[in-house]
Amino acid sequence: MTDEFDLDILKKVPAPQPDAGKRDAAMREALSAFDAEKKTAGTQGSAAGSRLMTILQRSWSTTMTAMTKGRLMSGTAIAGILAVPLAGYLAFAVMNEGYRPGFADTAPVDIAQGVPPSLDDTMVLGRNQASGAYREAEESDAAIVLGEALPAPMPTAPSFAKRTLVGDGSAKIAPGMERLRRDRFETYETSSVRAVLEDPVSTFSIDVDTASYSVVRRAIMEGRLPDPDSVRVEELINYFNYAYPLPENRSAPFGVNVSVSPTPWNPDTKLMHIGIQGFDIEPENRPAANLVFLIDVSGSMDEADKLPLLKSGFRLLLDKLDERDTISIVTYAGNAGTVLEPTSASERDKILHAIDTLEPGGTTAGAAGIEEAYRLAREARIEGGVNRVMLATDGDFNVGATSDEELKRMIEDRRDDGIFLSVFGFGKGNYNDQLMQVLAQNGNGTAAYVDTLAEAQKTLVEEAGSTLFPIAKDVKIQVEFNPQTVAEYRLIGYETRALKREDFNNDRVDAGDIGSGHSVTAIYEITPVGSPAVQNDPLRYGSAEKPAADTAASSGEYAFLKLRYKLPDETQSHLMTTPIGHEFDRARLASLSTDARFSIAVAAFGQKLRDTDAVADYSWDEIRDLAAGARGEDPFGYRSEFLRLVGLAESLDR
Repeated sequence: MTDEFDLDILKKVPAPQPDAGKRDAAMREALSAFDAEKKTAGTQGSAAGSRLMTILQRSWSTTMTAMTKGRLMSGTAIAGILAVPLAGYLAFAVMNEGYRPGFADTAPVDIAQGVPPSLDDTMVLGRNQASGAYREAEESDAAIVLGEALPAPMPTAPSFAKRTLVGDGSAKIAPGMERLRRDRFETYETSSVRAVLEDPVSTFSIDVDTASYSVVRRAIMEGRLPDPDSVRVEELINYFNYAYPLPENRSAPFGVNVSVSPTPWNPDTKLMHIGIQGFDIEPENRPAANLVFLIDVSGSMDEADKLPLLKSGFRLLLDKLDERDTISIVTYAGNAGTVLEPTSASERDKILHAIDTLEPGGTTAGAAGIEEAYRLAREARIEGGVNRVMLATDGDFNVGATSDEELKRMIEDRRDDGIFLSVFGFGKGNYNDQLMQVLAQNGNGTAAYVDTLAEAQKTLVEEAGSTLFPIAKDVKIQVEFNPQTVAEYRLIGYETRALKREDFNNDRVDAGDIGSGHSVTAIYEITPVGSPAVQNDPLRYGSAEKPAADTAASSGEYAFLKLRYKLPDETQSHLMTTPIGHEFDRARLASLSTDARFSIAVAAFGQKLRDTDAVADYSWDEIRDLAAGARGEDPFGYRSEFLRLVGLAESLDR
């Protein structure tokens, strides 16, 4: 019997239709078997079972041997007939022997010609067992299709992906396949230009998070431009340290510095640059710290850039702590457990041993871990000190409270205890940046993304003061523009930090926090009245003029800046105000400080990555030249690294 004859017969064989009920029942049974097998008395979980490739090869080998001994059919025909039952068996085997349930992203899998046993780990079907090569294929929007599709649709299986295999076994994007996205980023629109006569007041929460910069850097270093939604321009700007001048006395926790200068990408507009510089607490005067390390040891953390990197980073942090400080460790995977009760940071060997013994395995009971971490933080609370939970995870919460809203409410309920939350994201492939932002923004804390040991050194050692020790919380900025001098304005970045106008004076509304020595930068692009750059037509039925609030405003102020904040242990806010008049004008961009100019270059870079219209005609070379001329002192090489990123982004944008 020839292969051609076999194929002629198969053309007339209808493919079996998927049974959703049976599929769901099988999945429930598989999950139950998985949970029963993986339950252990320990708190750290255990390593996964067989590799998916081993399952695949064993299944193929056993079946093909049995079917071909009698020479009943050729290999090609057997492969076609076995595709459906083998796919179902593989899904069940994966679940029982190492597949970790609960991941959100799903895609159908089509198997018609079977899976040859010679394929390497890029063929692995489950996300968590996938090799680095497979993850890179995912990151490149690769779709996976094993063989040709059957005439009838196939059942779906959790965490399966699609790609097309070409003759040499490599992957290519299947025509017509929609983009496969694993990492989760909040989708948002870039801030639009606002007409002052219609909307004169801009209100937002400050943001000292830096996660977006590390995510962007990782993408570019891997040879691809970042997902535009991963680019939060304010986080790129605030990744760098700026030594803005401090006020002469410490009656307030920070100083406000303002300048107005020409816009490098538009000669008909101006940039209003606002720099806030926090006081730097001397190490000997810093408060004692009660820190609870909340560490994700679930199966999804079983990669070199996740749990191993996390452990190395927290080892570095210990060098910044002393006998005044207390460390606790809580892990979560399947269920949460305490690995280290509150322990003095001086007991270094004991703490390091607890960190070194952490091993990945199991599902992700993140909500239970948060509950346990806050319980320990309350028990070991240091009055007058810093009480902080430090969550380290890839953000994959799939047991217990899993929606962003549920976790947000949980964190909001606990921040009134005076316990801050820092979030450190790791890894890629299923990194949940959106959830990291929700937790940090609502937990009176900050979010960072750690992609290398050097980034861990920066975040946890070099910037330990700003990371761990807050000097002000719920910091909000409100700017009222003068319609006599400013026709339009646009806030660069902070889209996800926007507040309602009435939120500014409402002390119950949460906002961002500033740590010791931290600086925060906000930049507005403003269009003067009469400029040819005005984008909005005047209203036919609106008032042509709006009277100024007082004579000072009519004398030429651009805007009135208000800043509201609370001290870390207070519930009532304080107010600072600054009129912004022509005394802040700088005739040339070169007249600004190196810090201000460098931050403007970073702002242009971030907007360019988001394909913002305002900088469409501003070239990568111009961005690099502006940054190079403002590099200034660069002891750790961060600004030099930025210049390299601009060059790489230019090459990727061609």
